[in-house]
Amino acid sequence: MGLTAVAARGSRARPLRPLLSAGLRTLSASAVRARPRGLVYEQHGEPAQVLNLKEIDLAELGDSGVNVKMIAAPINPSDINMIQGTYATLPDLPAVGGNEGVGQVIEAGSRVTSLKPGDLVIPADAGLGTWRTEAIFGEETLLKIPPDIPLTCAATLSVNPCTAYRMLSDFEVLKPGDSVIQNAANSGVGQAVIQIAAAKGFKTINVVRDRPNLQELVDRLKSLGADHVITEEMLRKPEVKELFKKIPRPILALNGVGGKSATELLRHLQHKGTMVTYGGMSKQPITAPVSALIFKDVKLRGFWMTQWKRDNAQNKEKLRGMIEDLCDLIRKGQLTAPACQEVPLIDYQAALESSMKPYVSAKQILVM
Repeated sequence: MGLTAVAARGSRARPLRPLLSAGLRTLSASAVRARPRGLVYEQHGEPAQVLNLKEIDLAELGDSGVNVKMIAAPINPSDINMIQGTYATLPDLPAVGGNEGVGQVIEAGSRVTSLKPGDLVIPADAGLGTWRTEAIFGEETLLKIPPDIPLTCAATLSVNPCTAYRMLSDFEVLKPGDSVIQNAANSGVGQAVIQIAAAKGFKTINVVRDRPNLQELVDRLKSLGADHVITEEMLRKPEVKELFKKIPRPILALNGVGGKSATELLRHLQHKGTMVTYGGMSKQPITAPVSALIFKDVKLRGFWMTQWKRDNAQNKEKLRGMIEDLCDLIRKGQLTAPACQEVPLIDYQAALESSMKPYVSAKQILVM
């Protein structure tokens, strides 16, 4: 299928099948399988120019290796930044792209105790290179997940929902009825924040960029549990004060944009509130008003999921507990994956193009 065909098919997002209804079979280690392929880059640059779909060699399984057949892997902004060479951590080159996804264990080394053939797994940390059909990973780099989690949720579980969960848990002690304000509310993190906050009884004020289909976006975010959805322009107007007659001023602000958008979030924080920055999509620095720092004593913090996982590398129970909590929300219907577009691995160029377009709501999922 060529690029044109995929782009035409991609005009509407199609959800992937739930794992249980997909008829997913356990793959035999002895079965005849195609040679592994992966999206490899040998130098940093624009993904469309430096990524190539190539046959790749498998490492030896050894005593502690785990042979994993990848099923699906999303394209996230951090994946793009890593290929461009602008991310905080970069793998040695040549490298396989992708940091998130879901796979199935085909075979496990003799000393592997936590995984067995047929288990579904996600990365425990970034940098594994998930845009490939098959790989040998170390047991410690994988987390087993329950088999009853829908495929899109499993493939997109380890980055955005975890980031949202930690930011809502680690910086302020929030109670039901407290409010949280966030920009980039339509992002993967933003949608997870809305749903987790709603499940815990927190109110959310969600800031988005103006766009032609704004009402459609507002309706979709409210269907996820958003209490209020406003544009960047509306946030700057004096009339926004009326909003805070209905709900308390936020004690927590979540910033994925930076620039003027972050400054506006700070203006509306409660006394001694906290703004957590986890992204900078505008590529503009944060300007903090002196008055907010002196008279409101607001706190500016940063969060990076990769660093959290590394800081807690010796405490896998904490990571597993978070994944279990998120899976429980998924089972209850309180946490769903963002709108996803399924694209075969061979048509990766179409997926890359769509993932870098503005106002595209569907997350691109490479299906192996």
